[in-house]
Amino acid sequence: MTTSVDQRLAEMFPRRDSIPAEHDFPAGGGTYAGGRQYLVDGEVRTWSGAVEDVSSPVCLRADGGAPARRVLGPAAQLTRDEALAALAAADRAWDKGRGKWPTMRVQDRIHAVQAFTRAMQGVREECVRLLMWEIGKTRADSEKEFDRTVQYVDDTVEALKEVERTASRFSRQGGVLAQIRRAPLGVTLCMGPFNYPLNETFTTLIPALIMGNPVVVKLPRFGALCQAPLLPLFAAHFPRGVVNIINGQGPVVAGPLLESGKVNVLAFIGSSRVANILKKQHPLPNRLRCVLGLDAKNPALVLPDADLDLAVREVVNGALTFNGQRCTGLKLIYVHRSLADRFVRALSDAVDALPFGMPWEKGVRLTPLPELDKPAWMGKLVDDARKHGASVANAHGGKTVGTFYFPSVVYPVVRPAQLYTVEQFGPVVPVCVYDDVATFTDDVADSNYGQQVSLFGRDPPVLGPLVDFLVNQVSRVNLNAQCQRGPDVYPFTGRKDSAEATLSVSDALRCFSIRAMVAMPDGESNHALVRDLLRDRKSSFINTDYIF
Repeated sequence: MTTSVDQRLAEMFPRRDSIPAEHDFPAGGGTYAGGRQYLVDGEVRTWSGAVEDVSSPVCLRADGGAPARRVLGPAAQLTRDEALAALAAADRAWDKGRGKWPTMRVQDRIHAVQAFTRAMQGVREECVRLLMWEIGKTRADSEKEFDRTVQYVDDTVEALKEVERTASRFSRQGGVLAQIRRAPLGVTLCMGPFNYPLNETFTTLIPALIMGNPVVVKLPRFGALCQAPLLPLFAAHFPRGVVNIINGQGPVVAGPLLESGKVNVLAFIGSSRVANILKKQHPLPNRLRCVLGLDAKNPALVLPDADLDLAVREVVNGALTFNGQRCTGLKLIYVHRSLADRFVRALSDAVDALPFGMPWEKGVRLTPLPELDKPAWMGKLVDDARKHGASVANAHGGKTVGTFYFPSVVYPVVRPAQLYTVEQFGPVVPVCVYDDVATFTDDVADSNYGQQVSLFGRDPPVLGPLVDFLVNQVSRVNLNAQCQRGPDVYPFTGRKDSAEATLSVSDALRCFSIRAMVAMPDGESNHALVRDLLRDRKSSFINTDYIF
Protein backbone atom coordinates (compact mmCIF):
# COMPACT_ATOMS: atom_id res chain seq x y z
CA MET A 1 0.00 0.00 0.00
CA THR A 2 2.83 2.41 0.84
CA THR A 3 4.34 2.04 -2.60
CA SER A 4 1.04 2.69 -4.39
CA VAL A 5 0.30 5.77 -2.27
CA ASP A 6 3.78 7.17 -2.80
CA GLN A 7 3.45 6.58 -6.52
CA ARG A 8 0.02 8.18 -6.58
CA LEU A 9 1.40 11.20 -4.72
CA ALA A 10 4.23 11.53 -7.21
CA GLU A 11 1.78 11.44 -10.11
CA MET A 12 -1.24 13.22 -8.62
CA PHE A 13 -0.79 16.54 -10.41
CA PRO A 14 -1.81 16.46 -14.09
CA ARG A 15 -0.12 17.56 -17.25
CA ARG A 16 -1.78 20.49 -18.99
CA ASP A 17 -2.98 18.30 -21.87
CA SER A 18 -4.51 15.64 -19.58
CA ILE A 19 -7.10 17.83 -17.85
CA PRO A 20 -10.62 16.72 -18.84
CA ALA A 21 -12.23 19.43 -20.97
CA GLU A 22 -15.48 19.23 -19.01
CA HIS A 23 -13.64 20.30 -15.85
CA ASP A 24 -11.03 22.68 -17.23
CA PHE A 25 -11.24 26.40 -16.55
CA PRO A 26 -10.62 28.58 -18.36
CA ALA A 27 -11.04 26.25 -21.30
CA GLY A 28 -7.97 25.47 -23.34
CA GLY A 29 -5.44 26.80 -20.85
CA GLY A 30 -6.09 30.50 -21.23
CA THR A 31 -6.40 33.03 -18.40
CA TYR A 32 -9.56 34.23 -16.75
CA ALA A 33 -10.09 37.97 -17.05
CA GLY A 34 -13.05 38.23 -14.66
CA GLY A 35 -10.81 39.02 -11.71
CA ARG A 36 -10.14 42.50 -13.13
CA GLN A 37 -13.81 43.40 -12.75
CA TYR A 38 -15.47 45.05 -9.80
CA LEU A 39 -18.89 46.57 -9.17
CA VAL A 40 -19.48 50.15 -8.06
CA ASP A 41 -22.65 52.25 -8.31
CA GLY A 42 -24.46 49.75 -10.53
CA GLU A 43 -21.61 49.57 -13.05
CA VAL A 44 -19.30 46.63 -13.71
CA ARG A 45 -15.91 48.26 -14.15
CA THR A 46 -12.65 46.83 -15.46
CA TRP A 47 -9.52 47.59 -13.48
CA SER A 48 -6.40 48.54 -15.43
CA GLY A 49 -4.10 49.09 -12.44
CA ALA A 50 -2.08 46.74 -10.26
CA VAL A 51 -3.16 43.11 -10.10
CA GLU A 52 -2.18 39.97 -8.24
CA ASP A 53 -1.94 36.71 -10.15
CA VAL A 54 -4.35 34.11 -8.79
CA SER A 55 -2.45 30.86 -8.53
CA SER A 56 -4.50 27.68 -8.38
CA PRO A 57 -3.68 25.08 -5.72
CA VAL A 58 -3.85 22.65 -8.64
CA CYS A 59 -0.30 22.33 -9.89
CA LEU A 60 0.70 21.24 -13.37
CA ARG A 61 3.46 18.78 -14.17
CA ALA A 62 6.04 19.34 -16.88
CA ASP A 63 8.67 16.93 -18.14
CA GLY A 64 11.62 16.85 -15.77
CA GLY A 65 10.28 19.57 -13.50
CA ALA A 66 8.51 19.87 -10.18
CA PRO A 67 4.77 20.56 -10.16
CA ALA A 68 4.07 24.30 -10.42
CA ARG A 69 0.93 26.22 -9.49
CA ARG A 70 -1.22 27.14 -12.47
CA VAL A 71 -1.95 30.86 -12.84
CA LEU A 72 -5.68 31.28 -13.43
CA GLY A 73 -5.63 34.99 -14.13
CA PRO A 74 -5.28 38.41 -12.51
CA ALA A 75 -7.21 39.77 -9.54
CA ALA A 76 -7.66 43.52 -9.22
CA GLN A 77 -5.79 45.17 -6.38
CA LEU A 78 -7.92 48.24 -5.95
CA THR A 79 -6.77 51.30 -4.07
CA ARG A 80 -8.23 53.47 -1.36
CA ASP A 81 -9.88 55.65 -4.02
CA GLU A 82 -11.89 52.80 -5.52
CA ALA A 83 -12.90 51.58 -2.07
CA LEU A 84 -14.14 55.02 -1.08
CA ALA A 85 -15.99 55.30 -4.39
CA ALA A 86 -17.82 52.08 -3.54
CA LEU A 87 -18.63 53.44 -0.09
CA ALA A 88 -19.88 56.71 -1.56
CA ALA A 89 -22.18 54.78 -3.90
CA ALA A 90 -23.60 52.78 -1.00
CA ASP A 91 -24.00 55.95 1.03
CA ARG A 92 -25.93 57.60 -1.81
CA ALA A 93 -28.15 54.53 -2.07
CA TRP A 94 -28.81 54.82 1.67
CA ASP A 95 -29.31 58.61 1.42
CA LYS A 96 -29.69 59.00 5.18
CA GLY A 97 -32.45 56.39 5.10
CA ARG A 98 -34.38 58.06 2.27
CA GLY A 99 -33.01 55.96 -0.59
CA LYS A 100 -35.12 53.90 -2.97
CA TRP A 101 -33.91 50.56 -1.58
CA PRO A 102 -34.22 51.20 2.18
CA THR A 103 -37.72 52.73 1.74
CA MET A 104 -38.93 50.09 -0.71
CA ARG A 105 -41.77 47.76 0.26
CA VAL A 106 -40.46 44.46 1.55
CA GLN A 107 -42.23 42.42 -1.12
CA ASP A 108 -40.48 44.47 -3.80
CA ARG A 109 -37.08 43.79 -2.24
CA ILE A 110 -38.01 40.11 -2.09
CA HIS A 111 -38.92 40.12 -5.78
CA ALA A 112 -35.56 41.69 -6.68
CA VAL A 113 -33.65 39.09 -4.67
CA GLN A 114 -35.65 36.24 -6.20
CA ALA A 115 -35.05 37.54 -9.72
CA PHE A 116 -31.33 37.74 -8.99
CA THR A 117 -31.31 34.16 -7.68
CA ARG A 118 -33.04 32.87 -10.80
CA ALA A 119 -30.43 34.59 -12.95
CA MET A 120 -27.68 33.23 -10.72
CA GLN A 121 -28.58 29.67 -11.74
CA GLY A 122 -27.40 30.48 -15.24
CA VAL A 123 -23.77 30.86 -14.13
CA ARG A 124 -23.71 27.82 -11.84
CA GLU A 125 -21.17 25.86 -13.86
CA GLU A 126 -18.80 28.82 -14.15
CA CYS A 127 -18.92 29.44 -10.40
CA VAL A 128 -18.43 25.74 -9.64
CA ARG A 129 -15.34 25.48 -11.83
CA LEU A 130 -13.89 28.63 -10.29
CA LEU A 131 -14.36 27.18 -6.80
CA MET A 132 -12.59 23.98 -7.87
CA TRP A 133 -9.66 25.70 -9.47
CA GLU A 134 -9.25 28.65 -7.15
CA ILE A 135 -9.50 27.00 -3.70
CA GLY A 136 -9.14 23.30 -4.54
CA LYS A 137 -12.64 22.31 -3.43
CA THR A 138 -13.94 19.06 -4.90
CA ARG A 139 -16.50 19.30 -7.66
CA ALA A 140 -19.12 17.67 -5.44
CA ASP A 141 -18.46 20.17 -2.62
CA SER A 142 -18.30 23.10 -5.06
CA GLU A 143 -21.68 22.15 -6.46
CA LYS A 144 -22.99 21.72 -2.93
CA GLU A 145 -21.72 25.18 -1.95
CA PHE A 146 -23.44 26.82 -4.91
CA ASP A 147 -26.71 24.95 -4.41
CA ARG A 148 -26.68 25.54 -0.66
CA THR A 149 -26.20 29.24 -1.32
CA VAL A 150 -29.28 29.33 -3.54
CA GLN A 151 -31.22 27.38 -0.92
CA TYR A 152 -30.07 29.84 1.74
CA VAL A 153 -31.49 32.72 -0.29
CA ASP A 154 -34.80 30.89 -0.70
CA ASP A 155 -34.94 30.10 3.03
CA THR A 156 -34.16 33.73 3.86
CA VAL A 157 -37.02 34.91 1.67
CA GLU A 158 -39.43 32.53 3.38
CA ALA A 159 -38.23 33.60 6.83
CA LEU A 160 -38.74 37.26 5.96
CA LYS A 161 -42.24 36.54 4.68
CA GLU A 162 -43.05 35.02 8.05
CA VAL A 163 -41.65 38.07 9.84
CA GLU A 164 -43.77 40.33 7.65
CA ARG A 165 -46.94 38.33 8.23
CA THR A 166 -46.61 39.04 11.93
CA ALA A 167 -45.66 42.68 11.36
CA SER A 168 -48.66 43.32 9.12
CA ARG A 169 -50.90 43.51 12.19
CA PHE A 170 -51.41 46.59 14.35
CA SER A 171 -51.01 46.35 18.11
CA ARG A 172 -53.13 48.01 20.82
CA GLN A 173 -51.62 48.36 24.27
CA GLY A 174 -52.30 50.88 27.04
CA GLY A 175 -54.21 53.25 24.82
CA VAL A 176 -51.51 53.25 22.14
CA LEU A 177 -52.02 51.98 18.60
CA ALA A 178 -48.78 50.87 16.95
CA GLN A 179 -47.28 48.99 14.07
CA ILE A 180 -43.92 47.38 14.70
CA ARG A 181 -41.67 46.28 11.86
CA ARG A 182 -37.99 45.77 11.25
CA ALA A 183 -36.06 48.62 9.60
CA PRO A 184 -32.58 48.63 7.99
CA LEU A 185 -29.49 49.87 9.81
CA GLY A 186 -27.56 51.51 6.98
CA VAL A 187 -24.42 50.94 4.94
CA THR A 188 -23.06 47.43 5.56
CA LEU A 189 -19.55 46.11 4.90
CA CYS A 190 -19.49 42.34 4.22
CA MET A 191 -16.22 40.40 4.28
CA GLY A 192 -16.36 36.65 3.67
CA PRO A 193 -13.72 33.90 4.11
CA PHE A 194 -11.76 31.94 1.53
CA ASN A 195 -12.99 28.48 2.53
CA TYR A 196 -16.63 29.17 1.61
CA PRO A 197 -16.21 32.33 -0.46
CA LEU A 198 -19.65 32.13 -2.04
CA ASN A 199 -21.84 30.64 0.68
CA GLU A 200 -20.41 32.41 3.71
CA THR A 201 -20.38 35.75 1.91
CA PHE A 202 -24.03 35.32 1.00
CA THR A 203 -25.01 34.42 4.57
CA THR A 204 -24.29 38.04 5.47
CA LEU A 205 -24.84 39.78 2.11
CA ILE A 206 -28.35 38.43 1.47
CA PRO A 207 -29.94 39.15 4.87
CA ALA A 208 -28.30 42.59 4.94
CA LEU A 209 -29.56 43.31 1.45
CA ILE A 210 -33.09 42.00 1.80
CA MET A 211 -33.59 44.01 5.00
CA GLY A 212 -32.88 47.21 3.05
CA ASN A 213 -29.20 47.89 3.71
CA PRO A 214 -26.90 48.99 0.86
CA VAL A 215 -23.75 46.85 0.96
CA VAL A 216 -20.09 46.95 0.10
CA VAL A 217 -18.55 43.48 -0.27
CA LYS A 218 -14.80 43.10 0.14
CA LEU A 219 -13.78 39.79 -1.43
CA PRO A 220 -11.30 37.39 0.23
CA ARG A 221 -7.81 37.05 -1.19
CA PHE A 222 -8.43 33.40 -2.06
CA GLY A 223 -11.85 32.81 -3.57
CA ALA A 224 -12.37 36.23 -5.14
CA LEU A 225 -12.81 34.99 -8.69
CA CYS A 226 -15.93 32.91 -8.04
CA GLN A 227 -17.94 36.11 -7.50
CA ALA A 228 -16.99 37.58 -10.89
CA PRO A 229 -19.79 35.86 -12.88
CA LEU A 230 -22.32 37.40 -10.49
CA LEU A 231 -21.30 41.05 -10.89
CA PRO A 232 -23.46 41.82 -13.95
CA LEU A 233 -26.38 40.04 -12.28
CA PHE A 234 -26.14 42.26 -9.21
CA ALA A 235 -25.93 45.29 -11.47
CA ALA A 236 -29.01 44.22 -13.41
CA HIS A 237 -31.31 43.39 -10.50
CA PHE A 238 -30.64 46.02 -7.85
CA PRO A 239 -30.76 49.84 -7.86
CA ARG A 240 -27.48 51.69 -8.36
CA GLY A 241 -25.18 51.64 -5.38
CA VAL A 242 -27.14 49.01 -3.45
CA VAL A 243 -24.55 46.29 -4.12
CA ASN A 244 -20.86 47.18 -4.53
CA ILE A 245 -18.17 44.50 -4.79
CA ILE A 246 -14.46 45.29 -4.53
CA ASN A 247 -11.18 43.42 -4.21
CA GLY A 248 -7.75 44.26 -2.86
CA GLN A 249 -5.60 44.09 0.23
CA GLY A 250 -7.57 44.46 3.45
CA PRO A 251 -5.57 47.32 4.99
CA VAL A 252 -5.74 49.23 1.70
CA VAL A 253 -9.45 48.91 0.93
CA ALA A 254 -11.24 47.83 4.13
CA GLY A 255 -9.41 50.13 6.55
CA PRO A 256 -10.49 53.40 4.87
CA LEU A 257 -14.11 52.26 4.78
CA LEU A 258 -14.25 51.84 8.54
CA GLU A 259 -12.14 54.93 9.23
CA SER A 260 -14.72 57.00 7.36
CA GLY A 261 -17.30 56.34 10.07
CA LYS A 262 -19.93 55.78 7.35
CA VAL A 263 -20.17 52.01 7.83
CA ASN A 264 -23.09 51.14 10.08
CA VAL A 265 -22.70 47.35 10.10
CA LEU A 266 -19.57 45.21 9.88
CA ALA A 267 -20.21 41.62 8.81
CA PHE A 268 -16.91 39.76 8.93
CA ILE A 269 -16.00 36.07 8.90
CA GLY A 270 -12.35 35.46 9.69
CA SER A 271 -9.94 35.73 12.60
CA SER A 272 -10.62 37.55 15.86
CA ARG A 273 -7.28 39.33 15.44
CA VAL A 274 -8.38 40.96 12.19
CA ALA A 275 -11.88 41.63 13.54
CA ASN A 276 -10.43 43.56 16.46
CA ILE A 277 -8.29 45.65 14.11
CA LEU A 278 -11.30 46.46 11.93
CA LYS A 279 -13.53 47.42 14.85
CA LYS A 280 -10.92 49.75 16.32
CA GLN A 281 -10.63 51.64 13.03
CA HIS A 282 -14.19 52.94 13.29
CA PRO A 283 -14.23 56.41 14.90
CA LEU A 284 -17.65 55.84 16.51
CA PRO A 285 -17.59 52.20 17.70
CA ASN A 286 -20.84 52.56 19.62
CA ARG A 287 -22.58 53.14 16.26
CA LEU A 288 -21.06 50.06 14.62
CA ARG A 289 -23.18 46.91 14.68
CA CYS A 290 -20.92 43.85 14.33
CA VAL A 291 -21.87 40.44 12.98
CA LEU A 292 -18.78 38.26 13.31
CA GLY A 293 -17.89 34.61 12.72
CA LEU A 294 -14.42 34.08 14.13
CA ASP A 295 -11.90 31.51 15.38
CA ALA A 296 -12.73 28.11 16.78
CA LYS A 297 -10.81 25.20 18.24
CA ASN A 298 -13.72 22.80 18.47
CA PRO A 299 -12.86 19.76 20.60
CA ALA A 300 -14.30 16.27 20.61
CA LEU A 301 -14.57 14.18 23.78
CA VAL A 302 -14.53 10.40 23.30
CA LEU A 303 -15.88 8.79 26.48
CA PRO A 304 -15.00 5.25 27.59
CA ASP A 305 -18.36 3.83 26.42
CA ALA A 306 -18.32 5.52 23.01
CA ASP A 307 -19.20 3.62 19.86
CA LEU A 308 -15.66 3.49 18.47
CA ASP A 309 -16.62 3.02 14.82
CA LEU A 310 -19.07 5.91 14.97
CA ALA A 311 -16.61 8.17 16.76
CA VAL A 312 -13.85 7.47 14.23
CA ARG A 313 -16.16 8.08 11.29
CA GLU A 314 -17.45 11.36 12.66
CA VAL A 315 -13.98 12.58 13.67
CA VAL A 316 -12.63 11.87 10.18
CA ASN A 317 -15.48 13.82 8.60
CA GLY A 318 -15.38 16.55 11.22
CA ALA A 319 -11.63 17.05 11.13
CA LEU A 320 -10.94 16.62 7.42
CA THR A 321 -13.91 17.78 5.36
CA PHE A 322 -12.44 20.27 2.88
CA ASN A 323 -9.02 19.36 4.25
CA GLY A 324 -9.92 20.61 7.73
CA GLN A 325 -10.35 24.18 6.46
CA ARG A 326 -13.56 24.91 8.34
CA CYS A 327 -14.20 26.93 11.48
CA THR A 328 -16.64 24.18 12.48
CA GLY A 329 -14.00 21.48 12.03
CA LEU A 330 -12.91 19.25 14.90
CA LYS A 331 -9.51 20.60 15.93
CA LEU A 332 -8.55 18.58 19.05
CA ILE A 333 -9.68 15.09 20.01
CA TYR A 334 -9.73 14.03 23.69
CA VAL A 335 -9.79 10.24 24.07
CA HIS A 336 -10.03 8.29 27.32
CA ARG A 337 -6.86 6.35 28.06
CA SER A 338 -8.75 3.04 28.15
CA LEU A 339 -9.42 3.17 24.40
CA ALA A 340 -6.88 5.70 23.15
CA ASP A 341 -4.57 3.24 21.39
CA ARG A 342 -7.46 1.44 19.67
CA PHE A 343 -9.03 4.73 18.66
CA VAL A 344 -5.81 6.10 17.19
CA ARG A 345 -5.14 2.90 15.22
CA ALA A 346 -8.65 2.96 13.76
CA LEU A 347 -8.45 6.69 13.08
CA SER A 348 -5.07 6.35 11.39
CA ASP A 349 -6.31 3.55 9.12
CA ALA A 350 -9.41 5.55 8.20
CA VAL A 351 -7.38 8.67 7.38
CA ASP A 352 -4.84 6.73 5.32
CA ALA A 353 -7.71 5.22 3.31
CA LEU A 354 -9.12 8.60 2.25
CA PRO A 355 -8.99 9.07 -1.54
CA PHE A 356 -6.98 12.06 -2.68
CA GLY A 357 -6.35 13.81 -5.95
CA MET A 358 -7.63 16.57 -8.18
CA PRO A 359 -10.88 18.35 -7.34
CA TRP A 360 -12.72 17.01 -10.38
CA GLU A 361 -11.90 13.36 -9.72
CA LYS A 362 -14.94 11.39 -8.63
CA GLY A 363 -15.01 10.37 -4.98
CA VAL A 364 -11.90 12.33 -4.00
CA ARG A 365 -11.85 13.57 -0.38
CA LEU A 366 -8.47 15.27 -0.03
CA THR A 367 -7.27 17.98 -2.40
CA PRO A 368 -4.46 20.57 -2.68
CA LEU A 369 -4.44 23.55 -0.31
CA PRO A 370 -5.02 27.10 -1.60
CA GLU A 371 -2.90 29.01 0.93
CA LEU A 372 0.64 29.33 -0.35
CA ASP A 373 2.45 28.35 2.85
CA LYS A 374 -0.11 25.98 4.41
CA PRO A 375 1.80 22.67 3.89
CA ALA A 376 4.89 24.20 5.54
CA TRP A 377 2.76 25.57 8.39
CA MET A 378 1.23 22.15 8.99
CA GLY A 379 4.72 20.66 9.07
CA LYS A 380 5.89 23.19 11.67
CA LEU A 381 2.96 22.41 13.96
CA VAL A 382 3.67 18.70 13.72
CA ASP A 383 7.39 19.19 14.35
CA ASP A 384 6.58 21.25 17.44
CA ALA A 385 4.30 18.46 18.74
CA ARG A 386 7.08 15.94 18.17
CA LYS A 387 9.37 18.01 20.38
CA HIS A 388 6.84 17.46 23.16
CA GLY A 389 6.62 13.70 22.77
CA ALA A 390 4.05 13.18 20.03
CA SER A 391 4.46 11.26 16.80
CA VAL A 392 2.62 10.92 13.51
CA ALA A 393 0.47 7.82 13.96
CA ASN A 394 -0.69 7.20 10.38
CA ALA A 395 1.66 5.77 7.77
CA HIS A 396 1.19 8.53 5.19
CA GLY A 397 0.75 11.48 7.51
CA GLY A 398 2.69 14.58 6.51
CA LYS A 399 3.67 13.41 3.04
CA THR A 400 3.81 16.49 0.88
CA VAL A 401 4.01 17.21 -2.81
CA GLY A 402 3.59 20.74 -4.08
CA THR A 403 0.44 22.22 -2.57
CA PHE A 404 -0.82 18.90 -1.21
CA TYR A 405 -0.36 17.76 2.39
CA PHE A 406 -1.53 14.32 3.43
CA PRO A 407 -3.33 14.56 6.80
CA SER A 408 -1.32 13.76 9.90
CA VAL A 409 -2.83 12.05 12.94
CA VAL A 410 -0.62 13.38 15.76
CA TYR A 411 -0.61 11.48 19.09
CA PRO A 412 -0.35 12.06 22.00
CA VAL A 413 -0.52 15.85 21.97
CA VAL A 414 0.13 17.57 25.31
CA ARG A 415 -0.45 21.14 26.43
CA PRO A 416 2.99 22.68 25.71
CA ALA A 417 2.54 21.79 22.02
CA GLN A 418 0.98 24.48 19.84
CA LEU A 419 -1.48 21.94 18.44
CA TYR A 420 -3.10 21.76 21.87
CA THR A 421 -4.28 25.38 21.74
CA VAL A 422 -3.65 26.84 18.25
CA GLU A 423 -6.33 26.49 15.57
CA GLN A 424 -4.56 24.62 12.76
CA PHE A 425 -7.29 25.16 10.10
CA GLY A 426 -5.86 22.41 7.98
CA PRO A 427 -5.30 18.65 7.62
CA VAL A 428 -3.72 17.80 10.98
CA VAL A 429 -5.72 15.78 13.54
CA PRO A 430 -4.27 16.11 17.07
CA VAL A 431 -5.30 13.50 19.62
CA CYS A 432 -4.72 13.87 23.36
CA VAL A 433 -5.31 11.43 26.22
CA TYR A 434 -7.28 12.08 29.39
CA ASP A 435 -7.94 10.10 32.55
CA ASP A 436 -10.38 12.46 34.23
CA VAL A 437 -13.08 14.29 32.26
CA ALA A 438 -12.20 17.38 34.31
CA THR A 439 -9.17 17.77 32.02
CA PHE A 440 -11.57 18.35 29.14
CA THR A 441 -14.03 20.57 31.01
CA ASP A 442 -11.25 22.73 32.48
CA ASP A 443 -9.69 23.19 29.04
CA VAL A 444 -13.03 24.19 27.52
CA ALA A 445 -13.67 26.66 30.33
CA ASP A 446 -10.19 28.21 30.01
CA SER A 447 -10.19 28.31 26.21
CA ASN A 448 -10.52 31.58 24.27
CA TYR A 449 -12.84 29.74 21.89
CA GLY A 450 -16.49 28.89 22.40
CA GLN A 451 -18.15 27.73 19.21
CA GLN A 452 -18.99 23.99 19.46
CA VAL A 453 -18.01 20.64 20.96
CA SER A 454 -18.71 17.02 20.07
CA LEU A 455 -19.42 14.36 22.71
CA PHE A 456 -19.19 10.66 21.94
CA GLY A 457 -20.73 8.37 24.53
CA ARG A 458 -23.93 6.56 25.55
CA ASP A 459 -24.30 6.97 29.33
CA PRO A 460 -27.03 9.54 30.24
CA PRO A 461 -25.75 10.14 33.82
CA VAL A 462 -22.39 11.16 32.31
CA LEU A 463 -23.68 13.06 29.28
CA GLY A 464 -26.39 15.02 31.11
CA PRO A 465 -24.12 17.03 33.44
CA LEU A 466 -21.62 17.55 30.62
CA VAL A 467 -24.32 19.06 28.41
CA ASP A 468 -25.52 21.32 31.23
CA PHE A 469 -22.00 22.65 31.69
CA LEU A 470 -21.06 22.93 28.03
CA VAL A 471 -24.08 24.94 26.90
CA ASN A 472 -22.69 27.68 29.13
CA GLN A 473 -19.33 27.52 27.35
CA VAL A 474 -20.18 26.96 23.67
CA SER A 475 -23.14 27.60 21.39
CA ARG A 476 -23.73 24.05 20.16
CA VAL A 477 -23.17 20.64 21.75
CA ASN A 478 -23.19 17.78 19.24
CA LEU A 479 -24.03 14.34 20.62
CA ASN A 480 -22.35 11.49 18.74
CA ALA A 481 -21.85 13.70 15.70
CA GLN A 482 -19.26 16.05 14.25
CA CYS A 483 -19.46 19.80 14.69
CA GLN A 484 -21.26 21.56 11.85
CA ARG A 485 -23.13 24.66 10.86
CA GLY A 486 -26.31 23.35 9.31
CA PRO A 487 -29.15 23.18 8.89
CA ASP A 488 -29.09 26.92 8.23
CA VAL A 489 -32.35 27.47 10.09
CA TYR A 490 -30.54 26.57 13.34
CA PRO A 491 -28.60 29.29 15.20
CA PHE A 492 -24.93 29.54 14.30
CA THR A 493 -22.88 31.59 16.73
CA GLY A 494 -20.27 31.28 19.46
CA ARG A 495 -19.05 32.59 22.78
CA LYS A 496 -15.78 34.29 23.74
CA ASP A 497 -13.58 34.97 20.69
CA SER A 498 -15.58 32.72 18.36
CA ALA A 499 -18.44 34.98 17.29
CA GLU A 500 -20.51 38.07 17.80
CA ALA A 501 -24.23 37.95 16.93
CA THR A 502 -25.97 34.94 15.40
CA LEU A 503 -26.02 33.78 11.81
CA SER A 504 -28.97 31.64 10.87
CA VAL A 505 -31.73 32.33 8.42
CA SER A 506 -34.06 34.10 10.84
CA ASP A 507 -31.43 35.39 13.28
CA ALA A 508 -29.50 37.08 10.48
CA LEU A 509 -32.59 39.07 9.50
CA ARG A 510 -32.64 40.46 13.04
CA CYS A 511 -28.87 41.11 13.03
CA PHE A 512 -29.12 43.38 10.00
CA SER A 513 -32.16 45.34 11.12
CA ILE A 514 -33.70 47.05 14.11
CA ARG A 515 -37.23 47.05 15.48
CA ALA A 516 -38.93 50.32 14.64
CA MET A 517 -42.50 51.40 15.26
CA VAL A 518 -45.10 53.97 14.41
CA ALA A 519 -47.29 54.77 17.43
CA MET A 520 -50.25 57.05 18.10
CA PRO A 521 -53.04 57.49 20.63
CA ASP A 522 -55.72 54.87 20.07
CA GLY A 523 -58.63 57.04 18.92
CA GLU A 524 -61.03 57.43 16.02
CA SER A 525 -59.17 60.30 14.37
CA ASN A 526 -55.97 58.24 14.22
CA HIS A 527 -57.91 55.20 13.05
CA ALA A 528 -59.11 57.33 10.13
CA LEU A 529 -55.58 58.52 9.44
CA VAL A 530 -54.29 54.96 9.35
CA ARG A 531 -57.12 53.88 7.07
CA ASP A 532 -56.24 56.67 4.64
CA LEU A 533 -52.55 55.77 4.72
CA LEU A 534 -53.34 52.13 4.03
CA ARG A 535 -55.91 52.86 1.32
CA ASP A 536 -53.74 55.30 -0.57
CA ARG A 537 -50.53 53.27 0.02
CA LYS A 538 -48.61 56.38 0.99
CA SER A 539 -46.15 54.55 3.24
CA SER A 540 -44.02 51.47 2.66
CA PHE A 541 -43.64 51.00 6.42
CA ILE A 542 -47.31 51.39 7.37
CA ASN A 543 -49.06 48.61 5.51
CA THR A 544 -51.03 45.46 6.13
CA ASP A 545 -49.90 43.56 3.05
CA TYR A 546 -49.83 39.82 3.67
CA ILE A 547 -46.93 38.32 1.77
CA PHE A 548 -47.46 34.80 0.41
